[in-house]
Amino acid sequence: MSRAVSLTALRERIRQIERPARHGVLSFGVAAIDRALPGGGLALGAVHEILGQGGDEEDGAAAAGFAAGILARLGVGSSPTSPRPSPLPGAERETMRRPFSPSPLFRGEREGPTPKAWEGEAGDARALGSGPVLWCLKRLDLYGPGLAAHGLDPARLVIAAAPRDEEILWAIEEGLRLPGLAAVIGEVGRLPMVAGRRLQLAAERSGVTALLLRRWRSGDEAAAERERPSAATTRWRVTALPAHDIPLQRGGNNWIGKPRWRVELLRCRGGVPALWDVEVADATGHVSVSAGLADRPAALLQRSSEPPLRHFG
Repeated sequence: MSRAVSLTALRERIRQIERPARHGVLSFGVAAIDRALPGGGLALGAVHEILGQGGDEEDGAAAAGFAAGILARLGVGSSPTSPRPSPLPGAERETMRRPFSPSPLFRGEREGPTPKAWEGEAGDARALGSGPVLWCLKRLDLYGPGLAAHGLDPARLVIAAAPRDEEILWAIEEGLRLPGLAAVIGEVGRLPMVAGRRLQLAAERSGVTALLLRRWRSGDEAAAERERPSAATTRWRVTALPAHDIPLQRGGNNWIGKPRWRVELLRCRGGVPALWDVEVADATGHVSVSAGLADRPAALLQRSSEPPLRHFG
């Protein structure tokens, strides 16, 4: 084989590996964000990391709200038959043997997904914004009304709780192999490169989208993991910003405006980093660019990249 032919084949192989939207994309509905993403939206059938900022790296509140807005608009797509789950070694097998069940945090609300919806057999479960979502976490600290405020119906959630990152990663990978899931989301601290690559390959094979919320227990753990290489298609950071005040027409105090996020695209396969100040996801799951920034030139947005100071008193 000639050198020219081998280089051409290698380039084509790299292009196939780096293709960001094999299963389509989910539009954010904001032109500025969609333009920065290959294919015009968030790649489906892929893994996406979402981080917080400062104290939210531990709490994950803003990151979870951003993820909820995405999950609210994801529905069940066609996926291949699930292979037999791979067993966990030793004691971990016993820990994860219990079937997944809706979190007790949501008792009193509507029942979770039916068995038919879980298997992907429900006729209307393939519409956008429907179908079960597997949420894997260590602490049962989800707040149902908060998720609903960002468009995600808590009745869609199936909760898998485990005490260690290794068990969470196992549950995520198995969830990515299940038919009928709209998406899988997992809260993890440590994410080895090999484990991340396994999740990415599983998502690409099944077409099920995975969101990874990075939550760290300490500043040391955050510092060690924050810049670690990742196999995820995108990496996002979400920071809570003060709301813009709404001036009254006849003097007096200003009304409190809509809450805002600073959404940073830190890494994107086939794209470039960018940031936007947006109003938080509403009950439809959509974010919107803050009115004061909608027509701001890019140079001004770049100079204002530092979060504004909070004033008290």
